[in-house]
Amino acid sequence: MRGKRTERLIRIATRMLLRPSRQVSLTDTASGFGVSKTLISDDIEIISEALKNEGVGSVLTDRGRSGGAYFMPSPSREQRESKLKDLSKQLSVPERLLPGELVYYTDLLFEPSWASFLGFTMASLFGGKGPTVVMTSEVKGIPVAFFTAYALGVPLAVCRFRNRPSDGPAVGVHFPTGNGDVRTMYLGTRFLDRSSKVLVVDDFMRGGSTASGMLLMAREFNTSVMGVGIFISSADPKKKAISDYRSLLELSVVKGIPHLSVSDLS
Repeated sequence: MRGKRTERLIRIATRMLLRPSRQVSLTDTASGFGVSKTLISDDIEIISEALKNEGVGSVLTDRGRSGGAYFMPSPSREQRESKLKDLSKQLSVPERLLPGELVYYTDLLFEPSWASFLGFTMASLFGGKGPTVVMTSEVKGIPVAFFTAYALGVPLAVCRFRNRPSDGPAVGVHFPTGNGDVRTMYLGTRFLDRSSKVLVVDDFMRGGSTASGMLLMAREFNTSVMGVGIFISSADPKKKAISDYRSLLELSVVKGIPHLSVSDLS
């Protein structure tokens, strides 16, 4: 499989980009291409530098006995600020305001290019905490959570508001909503175990009841919670059911016009 270095660089980069946060063995790669491990290490450095310059992430290397490397998606600060400002501008128009001071964003959330960017950005905020599973609730939380899980190289667990036989045995938890009602969410017993490290990701938070419900679910499985990430949080009410979370955008409504601002992601 010995070939030109340009082709080898492209093929190694492709393997990493298609499987984020999944380790690529330097020993196996060197053997497959019929070159030395030192040469592959040099290739990895070239690829890592190129990805950093492109502002899409970096390659992390384990120089231990396993000798592996993996790509961690992480949009640069400039890219995050630029794209989030663009997104907030698109959402800050009167036509997107919905009853109840909500904002319509489903069309953008289900656009793969936006969903992947938001998921990769979310992953960059929590990747250092080592989550082993991403948890979200149906339905609109799924796109961002899915790409977050993809970037982190971990599975996605979806809490549902109706138990489905196809999910197998499930755990149900009851949680209060902002208007005083009590809702129930379910999660299949095969999604989590006590060793799981959970990252909660959701699309929108006003009072925080859904996020708090997912935290109750994680507690029911005796898992560790690594953090809570929200696409859009509402400025009102200020007091929410949970206090420890990070959001990408914050929504406020002034004189019937929605205003989205970029949160501090430093």
